[in-house]
Amino acid sequence: MKVVILAGGMGTRLQEETVARPKPMVEIGGKPILLHIMKHYAHYGFDDFYVALGYLGDFIKGYFLDCYNHSGNLTIDFARRSVQRSDVEHERWRVNLVDTGAKTMTGGRVQRLRRHLFDSTFMLTYGDGVSNVDLQALLDFHRSHGKLATVTAVRPPARFGGLVIKDGSVEEFTEKPLSGEGWINGGFMVLEPGIFEYLTGDECVLEVDLLQRLSREGELAAWCHPDFWQCMDTIREKNYLEKLWAEGTAPWRVWDSPVSVKLESRKAA
Repeated sequence: MKVVILAGGMGTRLQEETVARPKPMVEIGGKPILLHIMKHYAHYGFDDFYVALGYLGDFIKGYFLDCYNHSGNLTIDFARRSVQRSDVEHERWRVNLVDTGAKTMTGGRVQRLRRHLFDSTFMLTYGDGVSNVDLQALLDFHRSHGKLATVTAVRPPARFGGLVIKDGSVEEFTEKPLSGEGWINGGFMVLEPGIFEYLTGDECVLEVDLLQRLSREGELAAWCHPDFWQCMDTIREKNYLEKLWAEGTAPWRVWDSPVSVKLESRKAA
Protein backbone atom coordinates (compact mmCIF):
# COMPACT_ATOMS: atom_id res chain seq x y z
CA MET A 1 0.00 0.00 0.00
CA LYS A 2 1.27 3.44 -0.95
CA VAL A 3 1.77 6.19 1.64
CA VAL A 4 1.42 9.85 0.63
CA ILE A 5 3.13 12.44 2.85
CA LEU A 6 2.34 16.11 2.32
CA ALA A 7 5.65 17.95 2.58
CA GLY A 8 5.23 21.06 0.43
CA GLY A 9 4.00 23.78 2.78
CA MET A 10 6.04 26.82 3.79
CA GLY A 11 5.79 26.32 7.57
CA THR A 12 5.27 30.03 8.21
CA ARG A 13 4.49 29.54 11.91
CA LEU A 14 7.89 27.90 12.44
CA GLN A 15 10.02 30.49 10.68
CA GLU A 16 12.82 30.10 13.20
CA GLU A 17 13.50 26.75 11.52
CA THR A 18 11.94 26.98 8.05
CA VAL A 19 13.71 29.97 6.51
CA ALA A 20 16.38 27.67 5.04
CA ARG A 21 14.63 24.29 4.98
CA PRO A 22 11.12 22.88 4.64
CA LYS A 23 9.29 22.03 7.85
CA PRO A 24 9.41 18.23 7.33
CA MET A 25 13.21 18.57 7.41
CA VAL A 26 13.25 20.18 10.87
CA GLU A 27 15.12 17.74 13.07
CA ILE A 28 14.05 15.90 16.19
CA GLY A 29 16.84 13.90 17.79
CA GLY A 30 19.17 14.72 14.90
CA LYS A 31 16.81 13.34 12.22
CA PRO A 32 14.12 15.15 10.17
CA ILE A 33 10.60 14.72 11.51
CA LEU A 34 9.76 13.34 8.05
CA LEU A 35 12.07 10.41 8.75
CA HIS A 36 10.34 9.75 12.08
CA ILE A 37 6.98 9.59 10.28
CA MET A 38 8.32 7.25 7.60
CA LYS A 39 9.87 4.90 10.18
CA HIS A 40 6.46 4.75 11.90
CA TYR A 41 4.74 3.66 8.69
CA ALA A 42 7.50 1.23 7.75
CA HIS A 43 7.20 -0.38 11.17
CA TYR A 44 3.71 -1.55 10.17
CA GLY A 45 4.86 -2.74 6.77
CA PHE A 46 3.88 0.35 4.75
CA ASP A 47 7.09 1.42 3.03
CA ASP A 48 6.20 2.65 -0.48
CA PHE A 49 6.29 6.42 0.01
CA TYR A 50 5.15 9.30 -2.19
CA VAL A 51 6.38 12.58 -0.75
CA ALA A 52 4.53 15.59 -2.20
CA LEU A 53 7.15 18.33 -2.55
CA GLY A 54 6.71 22.07 -2.84
CA TYR A 55 8.57 24.72 -0.85
CA LEU A 56 12.32 23.96 -0.94
CA GLY A 57 11.60 20.53 -2.39
CA ASP A 58 15.18 20.21 -3.65
CA PHE A 59 16.32 20.23 -0.03
CA ILE A 60 14.35 17.04 0.59
CA LYS A 61 15.65 15.44 -2.62
CA GLY A 62 19.21 16.27 -1.61
CA TYR A 63 18.71 14.75 1.83
CA PHE A 64 17.56 11.39 0.50
CA LEU A 65 20.26 11.32 -2.18
CA ASP A 66 22.85 11.91 0.53
CA CYS A 67 21.32 9.17 2.68
CA TYR A 68 21.71 6.76 -0.21
CA ASN A 69 25.14 7.84 -1.44
CA HIS A 70 26.89 8.42 1.87
CA SER A 71 25.79 5.30 3.73
CA GLY A 72 28.51 2.83 4.75
CA ASN A 73 32.23 2.92 3.97
CA LEU A 74 33.95 4.06 0.78
CA THR A 75 37.18 2.81 -0.73
CA ILE A 76 38.42 5.18 -3.43
CA ASP A 77 41.14 3.73 -5.67
CA PHE A 78 42.60 6.71 -7.52
CA ALA A 79 44.98 4.60 -9.57
CA ARG A 80 42.20 2.37 -10.92
CA ARG A 81 39.64 5.14 -10.87
CA SER A 82 37.13 3.08 -8.94
CA VAL A 83 34.95 3.44 -5.87
CA GLN A 84 33.86 0.51 -3.74
CA ARG A 85 31.24 0.63 -1.01
CA SER A 86 30.96 -1.67 1.99
CA ASP A 87 28.81 -2.07 5.10
CA VAL A 88 26.03 -0.14 3.41
CA GLU A 89 22.92 0.21 5.54
CA HIS A 90 19.63 1.29 4.00
CA GLU A 91 16.03 1.27 5.04
CA ARG A 92 13.92 -1.16 3.03
CA TRP A 93 11.91 1.69 1.55
CA ARG A 94 10.89 2.98 -1.86
CA VAL A 95 10.81 6.76 -1.72
CA ASN A 96 9.17 8.69 -4.56
CA LEU A 97 9.88 12.43 -4.35
CA VAL A 98 7.31 14.20 -6.52
CA ASP A 99 7.22 17.93 -7.28
CA THR A 100 3.63 19.11 -6.77
CA GLY A 101 4.13 22.87 -7.15
CA ALA A 102 5.44 25.62 -4.92
CA LYS A 103 2.03 27.14 -4.12
CA THR A 104 -0.31 24.19 -4.66
CA MET A 105 -2.87 23.62 -1.90
CA THR A 106 -3.12 20.36 0.02
CA GLY A 107 -5.89 18.86 -2.10
CA GLY A 108 -4.13 19.92 -5.27
CA ARG A 109 -0.98 18.12 -4.19
CA VAL A 110 -2.93 14.90 -3.72
CA GLN A 111 -4.61 15.38 -7.11
CA ARG A 112 -1.22 15.73 -8.78
CA LEU A 113 -0.21 12.35 -7.37
CA ARG A 114 -3.20 10.53 -8.83
CA ARG A 115 -1.31 8.95 -11.75
CA HIS A 116 1.23 7.51 -9.32
CA LEU A 117 -1.34 5.81 -7.09
CA PHE A 118 -2.86 3.48 -9.71
CA ASP A 119 -6.47 3.85 -8.53
CA SER A 120 -5.94 1.88 -5.33
CA THR A 121 -6.50 2.48 -1.62
CA PHE A 122 -3.70 4.59 -0.14
CA MET A 123 -2.64 6.19 3.12
CA LEU A 124 -1.95 9.87 3.63
CA THR A 125 -0.61 12.09 6.37
CA TYR A 126 1.00 15.46 6.99
CA GLY A 127 4.78 15.85 7.14
CA ASP A 128 4.81 17.64 10.49
CA GLY A 129 2.98 15.45 13.01
CA VAL A 130 3.89 12.32 14.95
CA SER A 131 1.75 9.82 16.82
CA ASN A 132 1.76 6.28 18.17
CA VAL A 133 -1.40 5.37 16.26
CA ASP A 134 -1.69 1.69 15.31
CA LEU A 135 -1.70 1.97 11.51
CA GLN A 136 -2.74 -1.61 10.87
CA ALA A 137 -5.74 -1.21 13.18
CA LEU A 138 -6.56 2.04 11.36
CA LEU A 139 -6.53 0.26 8.01
CA ASP A 140 -8.68 -2.59 9.34
CA PHE A 141 -11.18 -0.04 10.69
CA HIS A 142 -11.31 1.75 7.34
CA ARG A 143 -11.95 -1.45 5.41
CA SER A 144 -14.69 -2.54 7.81
CA HIS A 145 -16.65 0.71 7.35
CA GLY A 146 -16.55 0.86 3.57
CA LYS A 147 -16.38 4.64 3.26
CA LEU A 148 -14.33 6.73 0.84
CA ALA A 149 -12.09 8.10 3.58
CA THR A 150 -11.07 7.62 7.19
CA VAL A 151 -9.26 10.20 9.29
CA THR A 152 -7.53 9.66 12.59
CA ALA A 153 -9.30 11.78 15.19
CA VAL A 154 -7.12 12.97 18.08
CA ARG A 155 -7.45 15.19 21.10
CA PRO A 156 -4.86 17.99 20.90
CA PRO A 157 -2.54 18.60 23.84
CA ALA A 158 -3.44 21.58 25.96
CA ARG A 159 -1.23 24.65 25.62
CA PHE A 160 -0.63 24.92 29.34
CA GLY A 161 0.03 22.43 32.11
CA GLY A 162 -2.94 20.88 33.89
CA LEU A 163 -3.69 20.61 37.59
CA VAL A 164 -5.62 17.90 39.43
CA ILE A 165 -6.94 19.63 42.56
CA LYS A 166 -8.64 18.13 45.61
CA ASP A 167 -9.61 20.05 48.74
CA GLY A 168 -7.46 23.00 47.73
CA SER A 169 -4.31 20.92 47.19
CA VAL A 170 -2.68 20.01 43.88
CA GLU A 171 -2.60 16.23 43.70
CA GLU A 172 -1.05 16.04 40.26
CA PHE A 173 0.58 18.34 37.72
CA THR A 174 0.51 17.25 34.09
CA GLU A 175 2.76 19.12 31.67
CA LYS A 176 0.86 18.25 28.47
CA PRO A 177 -2.67 17.07 29.29
CA LEU A 178 -5.24 16.49 26.58
CA SER A 179 -7.26 19.61 25.96
CA GLY A 180 -10.67 17.99 26.41
CA GLU A 181 -11.99 20.32 23.72
CA GLY A 182 -13.18 17.65 21.33
CA TRP A 183 -11.63 15.72 18.48
CA ILE A 184 -9.62 17.17 15.61
CA ASN A 185 -8.19 15.79 12.38
CA GLY A 186 -4.75 14.41 13.20
CA GLY A 187 -3.87 13.19 9.70
CA PHE A 188 -2.99 9.50 9.32
CA MET A 189 -5.78 8.95 6.81
CA VAL A 190 -6.84 6.07 4.57
CA LEU A 191 -8.38 7.06 1.24
CA GLU A 192 -10.09 5.32 -1.64
CA PRO A 193 -9.48 6.35 -5.29
CA GLY A 194 -13.04 7.71 -5.45
CA ILE A 195 -11.84 10.80 -3.55
CA PHE A 196 -10.26 12.15 -6.74
CA GLU A 197 -13.72 13.02 -8.03
CA TYR A 198 -13.77 15.76 -5.38
CA LEU A 199 -10.36 17.25 -6.22
CA THR A 200 -10.33 19.41 -9.33
CA GLY A 201 -7.10 21.42 -9.38
CA ASP A 202 -4.21 23.08 -7.57
CA GLU A 203 -6.51 25.36 -5.56
CA CYS A 204 -8.32 22.46 -3.87
CA VAL A 205 -7.94 22.34 -0.10
CA LEU A 206 -7.99 18.78 1.20
CA GLU A 207 -9.74 19.66 4.43
CA VAL A 208 -12.49 21.75 2.75
CA ASP A 209 -13.02 20.43 -0.76
CA LEU A 210 -12.68 16.79 0.25
CA LEU A 211 -13.13 16.09 3.94
CA GLN A 212 -15.95 18.54 4.61
CA ARG A 213 -17.87 17.37 1.56
CA LEU A 214 -17.37 13.70 2.45
CA SER A 215 -18.63 14.33 5.97
CA ARG A 216 -21.83 15.91 4.61
CA GLU A 217 -22.35 12.93 2.31
CA GLY A 218 -21.75 10.32 5.03
CA GLU A 219 -18.55 9.09 3.37
CA LEU A 220 -16.05 10.06 6.07
CA ALA A 221 -15.18 7.73 8.96
CA ALA A 222 -13.13 8.60 12.04
CA TRP A 223 -10.68 6.31 13.81
CA CYS A 224 -10.52 7.75 17.33
CA HIS A 225 -7.02 7.71 18.79
CA PRO A 226 -7.05 8.91 22.41
CA ASP A 227 -3.33 8.32 22.93
CA PHE A 228 -0.29 10.37 21.89
CA TRP A 229 -0.36 12.79 18.96
CA GLN A 230 1.58 16.00 18.45
CA CYS A 231 2.00 18.35 15.52
CA MET A 232 5.01 20.64 15.11
CA ASP A 233 3.62 24.03 14.16
CA THR A 234 5.66 26.23 16.52
CA ILE A 235 9.11 26.35 18.06
CA ARG A 236 7.50 25.51 21.41
CA GLU A 237 6.11 22.27 19.97
CA LYS A 238 9.40 21.47 18.27
CA ASN A 239 11.23 21.88 21.59
CA TYR A 240 8.66 19.70 23.34
CA LEU A 241 9.19 16.87 20.86
CA GLU A 242 12.96 17.29 21.18
CA LYS A 243 12.66 17.05 24.97
CA LEU A 244 10.66 13.80 24.77
CA TRP A 245 13.21 12.32 22.40
CA ALA A 246 16.20 13.36 24.53
CA GLU A 247 14.60 11.85 27.63
CA GLY A 248 13.94 8.55 25.86
CA THR A 249 10.19 8.91 26.35
CA ALA A 250 9.07 9.63 22.77
CA PRO A 251 5.74 7.75 22.46
CA TRP A 252 5.85 7.78 18.64
CA ARG A 253 9.01 5.65 18.56
CA VAL A 254 6.95 2.52 17.98
CA TRP A 255 9.51 0.95 15.63
CA ASP A 256 11.50 -0.37 18.61
CA SER A 257 8.67 -2.78 19.46
CA PRO A 258 8.45 -6.32 17.99
CA VAL A 259 5.34 -5.67 15.87
CA SER A 260 7.36 -5.11 12.70
CA VAL A 261 9.02 -8.51 13.08
CA LYS A 262 5.63 -10.20 13.18
CA LEU A 263 4.53 -8.34 10.07
CA GLU A 264 7.68 -9.32 8.19
CA SER A 265 7.08 -12.96 9.10
CA ARG A 266 3.48 -12.74 7.91
CA LYS A 267 4.53 -11.12 4.63
CA ALA A 268 7.21 -13.75 4.09
CA ALA A 269 4.66 -16.49 4.65
